[in-house]
Amino acid sequence: MTGSKPRIAILDYGAANLVSITHGLAAVGADVVVAAEPSALAGADALVVPGVGAAASAMTHLRERGLVEPLRNWVRAGKPCLGICLGFELLFDASDEGDAETLGFLAGRTVALRDAPTLPHIGWNVVRAVRPHPLFDGIPDGSYFYFVHSFAPVPADEGVVVARTDHGRPFVSAVARGSLYGLQFHPEKSSDAGLRLLSNFLRLVAANAETNARAGAALGSEVA
Repeated sequence: MTGSKPRIAILDYGAANLVSITHGLAAVGADVVVAAEPSALAGADALVVPGVGAAASAMTHLRERGLVEPLRNWVRAGKPCLGICLGFELLFDASDEGDAETLGFLAGRTVALRDAPTLPHIGWNVVRAVRPHPLFDGIPDGSYFYFVHSFAPVPADEGVVVARTDHGRPFVSAVARGSLYGLQFHPEKSSDAGLRLLSNFLRLVAANAETNARAGAALGSEVA
């Protein structure tokens, strides 16, 4: 942590608009760094995988910049990671968009929205809770968030699903497993509800850092 501010590294893989998510996180109190190479992850308390672009090209850029294995190691270690829109879709095994193999943190495949009245799905839509989660603390169920996408993941494990949204058939719009979180919508473009969600994310990151610090202190005392 930088003072009392969680340090958040936003992955820059050449396929995302970084300005709005940088501003959104800074507005709720984060110390933000844009990471285009593995060395930029040093000292971060959490990673954000943002999203604008296509799955296959995004994975190509992540590999070219040497970010895939550091990102996988980060998630395997249980450190906080938030995927947004395309970044959310990349958390799963594969995507029908370009028949891409993606990161594989969560079992499932990203598919085109089914029976959608319009594609892409652009604009404000309701996010309905499937189960309570601290990411949505203080946000009324049925709040509106901003979407820009044509695909959405279908998780193999229903237990990771936090929220759904309707556009044609219902699709999964938020997931969580441990310290791994995913959002199909853009919180940074979602007004007060989005900023509250980002603030909740920072609280979860700070709690994770505090837990790790206590564990480290306890281990140090045992060794001594």
